[in-house]
Amino acid sequence: MRLDKFVCKSTELTKDEAIQQIQSGAVCVNDRVITEAATQVHENNRIVLQGVRLKARAFRYILMHKPAGTICSNIDEAYPSLFNCLDIDNASELHIAGRLDADTTGLVLITDDGRWSFNITRPANGCCKVYRVHLAKEISADVVPTLVSTFERGIDLQGEQQPTLPARLDIIAPKEALLTITEGRYHQVKRMFAAVGNRVHSLHREQIGRIRLDVEVGQWRYLTHDEVQSFSE
Repeated sequence: MRLDKFVCKSTELTKDEAIQQIQSGAVCVNDRVITEAATQVHENNRIVLQGVRLKARAFRYILMHKPAGTICSNIDEAYPSLFNCLDIDNASELHIAGRLDADTTGLVLITDDGRWSFNITRPANGCCKVYRVHLAKEISADVVPTLVSTFERGIDLQGEQQPTLPARLDIIAPKEALLTITEGRYHQVKRMFAAVGNRVHSLHREQIGRIRLDVEVGQWRYLTHDEVQSFSE
């Protein structure tokens, strides 16, 4: 991680205060004075601030049930931040592994471990995300096989050079489906259904990898060790 982030994660300093300390020459990495805040460091490095060796706080891994009308941001913007539901110290160090739109509800994973979240969001890693989709138009039984095949092949989205990666579509009811994807393009689920002539009425994420949503709206919990490790297998 960046040196300034490591200092923040090891102390109570703000980012600006950490950068000031680094630029003043108060931080040594493996016995060398480093004055560039963006320098990449590893937790195994010996990092010292004003003569005191720093040790980063343990990473945190959190599951939350995102309410509608909130945004996946650390601060309030046009909508309130979902972090208002998270009563936890040093929340500013956290980020969301795979954002949802303001009107989308469901499973959100929150962490301060950048490498872990990269394993979730990188399409090449094939991490499945399952969405429950309520549609504006009914899907008639006679078009289901064709529609399922279309999603499996990949869909051309407006403004995109490459089609979507293969997705699994399960029709639950005439206006309800489960969609499993391994990407996270901008408004992807909504755009996929728009491309086949339908419109998403509401969208809810139920699962990421092996982790299923199991808390009430606005509630959160820490992930278990096995849940955290499931993205490294």
